[in-house]
Amino acid sequence: MSAKLFDQISKLLEDSFIFERLSEVRGKLLSLLEARQSSGVAGQIRDLSQKLVDIIEEGQRSVSPQFFDMHGRLITTVEDFQKQLDLIVKYDWDFDHYLEEDVPAVVSIINLYSVPLSVSDGIYKGPKQTKGWPIICNWSLHGGILLYAMISRYSSEGRDPGLAAIVTLASSLDYTSSRSSLKLLLPLADPAQALNVPVVPLGALLSAAYPLSSRPPYVLSWLNDLISAQDMMHPELLKKLVLNNFCTIPAKLLLQLTTAFREGGLRDRSGAFFYKDHLHKSNVPVLALAGDRDLICPPEAVYETVKLVPEHLVTYKVFGEPNGPHYAHYDLVGGRLAVEQIYPCIIEFLSCHDLDQK
Repeated sequence: MSAKLFDQISKLLEDSFIFERLSEVRGKLLSLLEARQSSGVAGQIRDLSQKLVDIIEEGQRSVSPQFFDMHGRLITTVEDFQKQLDLIVKYDWDFDHYLEEDVPAVVSIINLYSVPLSVSDGIYKGPKQTKGWPIICNWSLHGGILLYAMISRYSSEGRDPGLAAIVTLASSLDYTSSRSSLKLLLPLADPAQALNVPVVPLGALLSAAYPLSSRPPYVLSWLNDLISAQDMMHPELLKKLVLNNFCTIPAKLLLQLTTAFREGGLRDRSGAFFYKDHLHKSNVPVLALAGDRDLICPPEAVYETVKLVPEHLVTYKVFGEPNGPHYAHYDLVGGRLAVEQIYPCIIEFLSCHDLDQK
């Protein structure tokens, strides 16, 4: 279909000013098809290609005056095609892409700039060729899930992840035992899969809903409770967080994360590898923090994962008191008391394991 599409357009518009743009689209399309062979992407491209072919064939059957109308429609359709193609390419990734590509890149950069430096005659010569120190990681929320998954994957292969210790904030590989509000995203997954849409615009949805959560009659005030407990975050910071922190989610990422709500917890893209199954083989010390009023990753969800790590390696702490203060999901990072209560706990743990490496 794609070959037919571009052959017809090339013959028709070889001298047209939109031919150059079409050539650019062709390059992106071929690159995408070579890199990703998913049925969802292929289906979207087939639909878009068919639309263009139909317009061209109609124009070829038309008399001259109608050709100009077809030409205008073609320009608009090519532009729409390019926008859709850009969207597909930009968001064509899932959780495993994070784990297999982004995390190793981060680790390699940290190792590069953490090893002793080579200096000769006062001139920096770059890092010495050494193995480097094991890395101490402090990642929150989604990053914590990545750390657990990384440890599990390396443990399953009998490899050393090169991590001296990790800190996770409100993170879990298995939400089946909890009442996590992330289940609110599950209804978005099935339509996304059925319709082959590349993204779920979570950021735009929350931005649109924010006025209803922060102004009378406060119809969606419960959204604020998902983010921060009462009086735990400055109102302006909360507003910036809602309007700027949340982004468009690739449908593939959302679909893979839904496995964390099924028996066995989060799986890889094949569905055959359960990330939590190999945590018991880990030798990496873990500090796992949770918030008592966290509705996104409740303490029971955090515990569901850390209980699988060897007990002598785990420090598990839930922040929040019966009479207050309370900690919701983002209070562990940006709450008023995070500097006084959360950060010292993390620094003490990291310092202890940093000394172990010296």
